[in-house]
Amino acid sequence: MNWTQEVEKRKDDLLKDLQNFLQIKSVLDEENATDDAPLGKGVKEALDYLLMLGEKDGFTPKNVGNLAGHLEFGGGDELLGILCHVDVVPEGDGWSVDPFGGEIKDGKIYARGAIDDKGPTMAAYYAMKIVKELKPDFNKRIRMIIGTDEESDWRCVDHYFKNEEMPSMGFAPDADFPIIYAEKGIADYDLVQRTGREGNGSRNQVISFESGRRYNMVPDFAKAVVHLDEDHTKWVQQFEIFTKNEGVKGRYYIENGEVIFEVEGVSAHGMEPDNGKNAGLYLAAFLTELPLDAQAENFFAFTKETFFKESRGVKLGVSHRDEITGDLTINVGKLRYCHEEGGRLGLNMRYGVDYEMEKAKETLQSIESFTVENFTDSKPHHVSSDDELVQTLQKVYEEQTGERGELITIGGGTYARSLEAGVAFGPLFPGREDIAHQKDEYMYIEDLLKATAIYAQAIYELACKS
Repeated sequence: MNWTQEVEKRKDDLLKDLQNFLQIKSVLDEENATDDAPLGKGVKEALDYLLMLGEKDGFTPKNVGNLAGHLEFGGGDELLGILCHVDVVPEGDGWSVDPFGGEIKDGKIYARGAIDDKGPTMAAYYAMKIVKELKPDFNKRIRMIIGTDEESDWRCVDHYFKNEEMPSMGFAPDADFPIIYAEKGIADYDLVQRTGREGNGSRNQVISFESGRRYNMVPDFAKAVVHLDEDHTKWVQQFEIFTKNEGVKGRYYIENGEVIFEVEGVSAHGMEPDNGKNAGLYLAAFLTELPLDAQAENFFAFTKETFFKESRGVKLGVSHRDEITGDLTINVGKLRYCHEEGGRLGLNMRYGVDYEMEKAKETLQSIESFTVENFTDSKPHHVSSDDELVQTLQKVYEEQTGERGELITIGGGTYARSLEAGVAFGPLFPGREDIAHQKDEYMYIEDLLKATAIYAQAIYELACKS
């Protein structure tokens, strides 16, 4: 079967349907939620669009509580799942094109969601459509499972799998090619300082300190309001020296008699903190140079000694490495301190497939002067390299591209981890820039068509061949 040729026959229809899909502003909007649209009008409109398109093309559609849905065809006892999502992150500023226009130029289609995840979703949809229209004999049912809350809390898949069948195998077209067969576990928690330490004679006080809003992002800004019971000249000069030596931007000013210190770092995804410069940790490290009261001294010294330029959990006593997923990483995504309440650190830990989390929790709970709060944990996900699903997708990728189907692991999480046997499979090809969540998000038309052909052959190989 010439899958590329089959895709080319349907290119114009594919692009038209994708443009219509991209023009729906499917951003989470709980403020205007209704029973019919619990995540907002735009998200529900995108779900309805895909379900109605599928019904028109002969798939069996189902709306699952207005939070998810599916499109199904084929036959057999087993179920092949293809997990996609229709929600997108907010567009943000600075676009050179309409972020919800679906404009095509220079061989690319531009819009929020072009690469994450509406473009890949439409590629997988047309792959299903091609296989269905060819009418082979099926040994499995094929089901596109449609989520609406992937960019936030995954309420969609949680609701879906409480009410619907779990596929025997499946893939999520929402990451990278060739094949992501392992994803790290992701734990979020707070280390909260126990307050009430005795003073040490210093009258300098950190009135407030704040950096970061999300566990899974390296914060790029930090601010501290400091009361100095001495001439501030020495310390602002020290601050200038510190920021210059560390290669971060810093500024200070006086407001209502207090000294305000600010640091600008470099943001990055929390799965690899070393790709950024954590503004909160830099500012915390500077504050350890000041004589402070005992409570502040304890918090900032612990923060610096444990996390500053140390993202592998070594000083925290929880480090780990395995051959499949590599190093455990810790991102300090949220940092807070105030004189009245003490300090709090919001941590995002990504750990390997054989990590003993219960032992790690015991270690965390034994830290002097700190308690653990708000602990949540998404377990790691791994499918064996010998599994039929992995072997088949490797074969398909290699036949379609002529390149080796390498197995890769990531620190992030995809819908694949919601399946008992699932992997992430495309659509980003090796060497392509990952511009998901950025301004002027796009997908190459060439890659869209190539991914469609890959998905079509994959569906055929997994669900149609005896």
